[in-house]
This record gives sequence, C-alpha cells and structure tokens, in this order.
Amino acid sequence: MNKQPLHRRSFLKNTVAAGVGISMLSSSAKLFANEKKPKVRIGLIGVGARGLSHLNLCLRRDDVDVVAFADPDTAYTVPKARDMITKFYGGKRKVAEYTNGPEDFRNMLKRDDIDAVIIATPWEWHSIMAVAAMKAGKTPAVEVCGASDIQECWELVNTSEATGIQVFGMENVCYRRDVMAVLNMARQGLFGELTHLQGGYQHDLRPVKFNNGKQYYGGGVEFGEKALSEAKWRTNHSLHRNGDLYPSHGLGPIGNVINMNRGNRLLSIVSVATKSRGLHKYIVDNGGESHPNAKVEFKLGDIVSSLIKTNNGETIMLSHDTNSPRPYSLNFRVQGTNGLWMDDQDSIYIEKVSKKHDDWEKAGDFKDPESYLGKYDHPLWKRYANDAAGAGHGGMDWFVLNSFVECIKRGAQYPLDVYDMATWYAITPLSEQSVAEGGSVQYIPDFTRGRWMNRKPIFALDDQY
Repeated sequence: MNKQPLHRRSFLKNTVAAGVGISMLSSSAKLFANEKKPKVRIGLIGVGARGLSHLNLCLRRDDVDVVAFADPDTAYTVPKARDMITKFYGGKRKVAEYTNGPEDFRNMLKRDDIDAVIIATPWEWHSIMAVAAMKAGKTPAVEVCGASDIQECWELVNTSEATGIQVFGMENVCYRRDVMAVLNMARQGLFGELTHLQGGYQHDLRPVKFNNGKQYYGGGVEFGEKALSEAKWRTNHSLHRNGDLYPSHGLGPIGNVINMNRGNRLLSIVSVATKSRGLHKYIVDNGGESHPNAKVEFKLGDIVSSLIKTNNGETIMLSHDTNSPRPYSLNFRVQGTNGLWMDDQDSIYIEKVSKKHDDWEKAGDFKDPESYLGKYDHPLWKRYANDAAGAGHGGMDWFVLNSFVECIKRGAQYPLDVYDMATWYAITPLSEQSVAEGGSVQYIPDFTRGRWMNRKPIFALDDQY
C-alpha cells in the first residue's frame, strides 16, 4: 500500500458506548464468543514485504483459509503475492484480489466469507483500516507503529468497545524467545521487586529509508515516489516528525513484564531528541553533495530518548535510534531489587546467585538446562519451537499469527489487545509534543477508563497461545 491516505475521519467521542461497549469487552469478543471455529477465513490488507511474510505463514496453516487480499501496487507487490499463492495452491485455488486503488480494501471488507483481516500497510493507514474492519464485522490484526495523534488511539478504543470486536496488536518482539524467558524470570521473582526497565528500537534503517527504486533496500538514496517499499512512505515520517516513531518493539515486551493496563499503567512521559545528522550524511556519502536529496532537511533527531513513569513506581527508558551506523539492539533491561538482565552482551546479574559479586555473567543457552535461559525457557517456546522454526524474525512471527488464529478459534480474549495497542501508539504523538516543548511532561491517557485496576494479566500464562 503505497498511496497516501485520505484525511483522517473525525474521531469518535470518548463517551461512545462507554457503558454498552465496556460490557461487550468484559468477556470474549462478541464475534466469536459462542462458537468454536475449525478454520479462520482471513483477508490481508497490504502485501508488501511485511504482508508477504504474513501471507506465507497463513498459507502454511491448516486452520487458515486465505480468502482475499487488497493492495493497489499492481506493478510490484501484487504479482509477488499472486506468485506465492499460485505456487502454494498449484493453481488449483483462486484468492480474490482487490487492487483498484488504495480504497478498494473497503470492497474486500464487504465480503461475508472473511472472519478477520491482517493489516500490514503504511502507518498512516493502520487505524483507518482497523476501524473500517470493525465496522464491517471483521476482527483486525494490526501491525505496529506510532499514531499521528491521540485522537487516533481513542478512535480505535471507542470503535472496538462500540462494536464488541477485538483488535489484535501484532507486536512480534513480545514473543522473542529470550524476552519470554526473562518475562518468566520476572514472574517467578528472580529480579525481586521491579524498579526500572529499558527498551527501544536501535536499528540502522538508512538502507530501509533509502533505495534506488529497483530493490527494497539500499542501492541508492531515493525516497518517496522514486523509491520502493518502505522508502516510499516511511522516510516521510523522518522528514516531518521528531519523536519516538516506533515505540512498541521496546514498550510491548516491557508492558507485559510490568502488567501494563492490567494492574499497572503508564502515567507520564518526557522526551528529548538529538540533532538530525545521520540521514543527511548517508545521502552525501552514497549519492554525493550534488544529489537533490542532499538539500533535504530531516526533522527526526538521530536519537530520541523518553522517560516514562508508571503507576506502580517503575521507570521506563525508551530509545529510538534509526539514523546512525550501529549494530541492531532493542536495548532491553529489566531491573529489580535482586538484580537485572540486559539484552546487550547477554548480561545478567542476580545478587547472592551470580557466581561473582559485582560481576556480569551470561544468561546462557536454551539448550543448557542449567543456564538462566535454559531454566526459564517459556512453556510456549518449549512446546512450539519446532513449529516456529524458519518463520520470520527468528520464529517470532509464527507465534504472533498463532496467537491471533487460536484466540479466534477459541473465542478467547487477545493477550495483546486494543488497550495495549492504543497505549503503544500514543507514545509517538506524546513524545513529539514533549520534544517540541523542550522536554515537557506529557500525561498518558488511561485508555481502559480505570479498568486497569481490576484487569488481570493474560499474556502467555501457559503453553496455549
């Protein structure tokens, strides 16, 4: 999906179905609450690089029927999706295509043979499509990003409550194997009482934000209409916005550790940003000072740092670092009164347990039952590691889709729901506002309207989904 969206529709008032909708979401999704489904009929909106990955996993499941897909890019992405489907089905089955412009997904949503949709499109379309899906009676799984404004977050929540249809947030890092093992450690009290957590998105995206218009990644310094894939739309956010544009890879897993929106909630955020230098340097280094894009001024600071305060007294540091040469890291840290774990260098230290005082040790290997990771390997990974082998992002993508499909089949609540997604999405506009105001405090809305106090954690409590 490469076209720009129409102007965002006016958002629903916060009071829409505040009574009726709340009761609807207090149990399983209305759409599937009274039936067990042997198969889930899915349509995909967006079959670019990310959408193709979802399509591949859907095709390989016996409990999923791929009914249709929608994408306006008939020159590049649609042929790839068509080829994948043809090769898988051997030409024996037809999957409907909706390729007549960026709004044709609405016609796909009119079908009565689709239960759910997977939305993997440019960020600015996510909530528009999720809202349209819910209003059409389809349950949406939505890829992650940051919202344009807080109203967008409320629109997702209000529509979900008004329709009684759940929204599944597709944050795959929540299912990363070491992250789930550390969640298991925290739940079993290894770190003591939690005090501080860190996470973020530290990933050199310069070859993603620029390409030569002939390949998905790198090879040139074009973006916008002259580029392909994410460089066609994602780079424009770096051009016009300055904040944490992609917060959920860090906040999603951390939120599970601290029971965000389920006995705890985020209260406030303060954000600051460095100057913007990395993208300009990349253009000059790879395209020369005379290239037209060398004159472009990008707004996004090379590194954006945010400090969040929670209701239960923990602090959270989030980082967004995508314009600099650096190895990949999500900068995770889980710290409590007994010790801490850090993602980088596989580091852990537990007081009176670690072999040496005041000295790091390795978290270990999942194949070693005596190591931390081996001992605390999550039951989900113990059960499904072989099924997830070969799936995208080290198997994480399999777990995301499996959770979505299994919840629909069972009529169960989503472990990553609309309240989580609204909270993740809200970090972006709030961080932008804080940066613009010199690091001012921004207050994070309570999208549960007080129900966080009584909602219980449900993410990955066993080996089911």
